[in-house]
Amino acid sequence: MYDYDMSQYARTLEELENSEGFWAAMGAALGAYMVIIMVVAVVQIIAMWRIFTKAGEKGWKSIIPIYNVITLFKISGLSPWLILVFLAGMIPIVGWIAILVLTVYQANCLAKSFGKDIGYTVGLLFLAPIFYMILGFGNSEYVGTIYGSNSGTQTV
Repeated sequence: MYDYDMSQYARTLEELENSEGFWAAMGAALGAYMVIIMVVAVVQIIAMWRIFTKAGEKGWKSIIPIYNVITLFKISGLSPWLILVFLAGMIPIVGWIAILVLTVYQANCLAKSFGKDIGYTVGLLFLAPIFYMILGFGNSEYVGTIYGSNSGTQTV
């Protein structure tokens, strides 16, 4: 029905990809993107450090992978053994649902540990970097876990 000659477009794209300006622009865009990502990552690390400090934990614990999640669970009043639920992520569907439920529950417990309500939980879920920065740099204080102790552990 329609007969288009695509060879002219293919030739134009090929010429574009072979030009040095195209690759320079792509490199500049990628470089700018990486700088933005690095700035956000550094600010996020500082915010987590402050959250850990507010909760009575040592700030350096926030920069060690996996250990920072275990410590965040303790701050939230959850058992550190729940980190094993992330291994369930290897199980299709069931593991993904378990991780989703744990993430929502942990965000809710963290919000309540700082005296926040369900609205803050939603913020932690959908705009986590912003809400972690608000927790870290804002005037919110750690009030303890929702289970009444400041020890940060709960038996599951």
